[in-house]
Amino acid sequence: MSAPPRLTLYTRADCGLCERARALLERLRAPLGLPLDLVDVDASDSLRARYGEAVPVVALDGVEIARAPIAPAALEARLRERAPQR
Repeated sequence: MSAPPRLTLYTRADCGLCERARALLERLRAPLGLPLDLVDVDASDSLRARYGEAVPVVALDGVEIARAPIAPAALEARLRERAPQR
């Protein structure tokens, strides 16, 4: 059995959009069995340069699937396509 896909939320402190994206991902990921990693883009010069003000960004197994502004229905559909069957 292979490991479930990993979700990564690229975020930063004091970001309202990031907080909403995290809440959405927490709600969506649990029933799908998807682990979630949080990455602070301001902790790395390369991440800060890569994402700038474009946070939040959601990646699934390292592939970007959503960027601010995040459309909840579209994100949920993408996650359901890739999630393991439960």
